[in-house]
Amino acid sequence: MRTYRKSIKIEALTSIFLLIATISALFVYNTSLKDMYDYILNDIYIVNEFSIHMFINEFLMSIFFLVAGLEIKAEILHGNLSSFKKASFPVFASIGGVIVPALIFIFINRNSPFLSGFCIPISTDIAFAVGIFILFSNKFNPALKVFLLSLAVVDDLISIAFIAILYSLDINFTYLVISFAILITLIIANKLFKVESIIYYLISGLCLWYFVHLSGVHSTISGIILAIAIPSKSYTCRKSTLDRLQCLLVPINSLFIIPLFAFANTGIELTYNIDISSAKPLYMGIILGLSVGKPLGIMLFCYLGNLLKFTEKPKNISWLAIFFVSLIAGIGFTMSIFVSELAFVHNLTLINIAKMAILISASISIAASFITISIYIYVCKLKNKTTNLTSKYLIS
Repeated sequence: MRTYRKSIKIEALTSIFLLIATISALFVYNTSLKDMYDYILNDIYIVNEFSIHMFINEFLMSIFFLVAGLEIKAEILHGNLSSFKKASFPVFASIGGVIVPALIFIFINRNSPFLSGFCIPISTDIAFAVGIFILFSNKFNPALKVFLLSLAVVDDLISIAFIAILYSLDINFTYLVISFAILITLIIANKLFKVESIIYYLISGLCLWYFVHLSGVHSTISGIILAIAIPSKSYTCRKSTLDRLQCLLVPINSLFIIPLFAFANTGIELTYNIDISSAKPLYMGIILGLSVGKPLGIMLFCYLGNLLKFTEKPKNISWLAIFFVSLIAGIGFTMSIFVSELAFVHNLTLINIAKMAILISASISIAASFITISIYIYVCKLKNKTTNLTSKYLIS
């Protein structure tokens, strides 16, 4: 069903869990349970000053990025990004879906102090996007799944690169060198000694996470770095270490880590106590960037790439179907919330406003995608009706 190497049913279940976690967090945060919510997440420490909230956002999200890294690696080596012909169309779409939202945000916030948040509207939440797509997957050509998932992979890769470059703190080069040495050791273990033990890579990955965290580079990037060293070929086993690690981590990531992250980070106060007038460029940049910029960028780059012969639209996918994908790609959610936490660290008011904007834009994107699919179904029925009438006329 998909080259993402994980079951489409898990993605559907993840979407449900995400929705439940989000609604639960919003309910808890706007009732008398708010103080308990804040206390558990921010005042209970696991180690030293490492709170539960930090544990979720920095350690568990490193596993999230490890899974993303494994999926990107699998796509580049064996999947829809393994050749220019396969990759060009979704890559062009994804680049457009990053550049246009970023430009919209930058233009709106050019004279504001919120420019550091320009990466918030460039991301797509794969779980939510796939969840919406599954509802109507029987209406589209199966090739559209491949386009959506390939686009999401490239989108993730670009977002991760921005996180590594822009949201790292003061760099400690000693710890950075140690992290690099661990990576080289892992690559040697893979290529030279053909080590395939999952335990070996996970323990080494824990050490890598620790030193990346100390280096000042955001610790979640350790997940991507570790994915680079994971063997993608099997030397002794039927399945490669990459495949076995995906089988182990994908259910944990999809059914536990992502919903837990959503619950821990969507505690938003739905009251009018927050003065959003001073942060109008911020929330307008996010809403317009995600709900307008994302589909506009994807469609524009797809059309221009196809027009200028840089790439070619698959013949079995209609432009209306691509537009549908571009709309659900505007659901930033998990990645957008994660980036807002990084962009406005220590400023809870701005983080709260950014999260509200992300929720609003997600609602707009979902509503727009439902309207589009209704139009698509109507057009298909009209086309079939016209075809049947034409056939009847020719027969008579």
